[in-house]
Amino acid sequence: MTQFIVRRVLYMVPTLIAISIVTFLIIQAPPGDYLTTVVARLEAEGQYVDRAQLDALRSRYGLDEPIWVQYWKWISGIVLEGDFGQSLVYNEPVADVIQGRLGFTVLLSLCTLAFVWAVAIPIGMYSAVKRYSIGDYTATFVGFIGLAVPNFLLALILLYVSHRYFGQSVGGLFSPEFEEANWNLGKVLDLLAHLWIPVVIIGTAGTAGMIRIVRANLLDELNRPYVTTGRAKGLPEGRLLVRYPSRIAASPIVSTVGWLLPSLISAEIIVSVVLSLPTTGPVLLRALESQDMYLAGSFLLILSVLTVIGTLISDILLARLDPRIRYGKR
Repeated sequence: MTQFIVRRVLYMVPTLIAISIVTFLIIQAPPGDYLTTVVARLEAEGQYVDRAQLDALRSRYGLDEPIWVQYWKWISGIVLEGDFGQSLVYNEPVADVIQGRLGFTVLLSLCTLAFVWAVAIPIGMYSAVKRYSIGDYTATFVGFIGLAVPNFLLALILLYVSHRYFGQSVGGLFSPEFEEANWNLGKVLDLLAHLWIPVVIIGTAGTAGMIRIVRANLLDELNRPYVTTGRAKGLPEGRLLVRYPSRIAASPIVSTVGWLLPSLISAEIIVSVVLSLPTTGPVLLRALESQDMYLAGSFLLILSVLTVIGTLISDILLARLDPRIRYGKR
């Protein structure tokens, strides 16, 4: 198992290097740069643009240097000094811009992940065991609705219903009186009272998809000969289901860890804008619109690293569930 983990970690190094290069190229792909965006906005507003000042800023941020020089400055600062660069939009270090919002993003993503698994796994198991029942059809119908309806549309509907019929707003993670207050028990309870709303909205699509995965995988295992043998030997149905088919059917579920966590963080971008959440989503959107290469590139790099780390965790868990994987056997 140790050798298996070491091999996977070594594979991550060239993968992360390739990801960093592709990320930087994506940020540089659109024509122009941050200063081009600023000039276009100022000229549209009829304001005077000081070319000398723009040239000085371009030289300061290295925007007039070749792309490989810009990439090396960016990636070497991250690896050697932990410096993600200077945000051109906020005129602050990228680490400072991200730090204030990353905690809420991680909390929201982990709570959403727990919600998805807590809801989808039991419902998926029930749908598989009670196949073609009313409950199975209901879960299937709700699952298709959850996959079809965009998360931001659910957020807009919830905003309208809460304001129109209950006279209250569900935007943000805190009530107005707690937004600037110091952390205390009251602020924590207020956060928990608001947190469930974006968790349910963001987790809807993931829950719907996970229900279908659990149902399909468990149905395949319930028809295996070892399940029939277990029933013939008199094993209780609940014990038989949990101990054998569920464990084997869990492999595809565990493998989704690699993409589920970054997808949850990506899914909260538009929802965060709609609900005015203090997460990294609105910052990333503004960075992409303004071509803030250091800030946008850092976000994309973080999401990619999360994908790689999630894949590593998935591989380790799968190797624990199925020993054949760690030896490269199928």
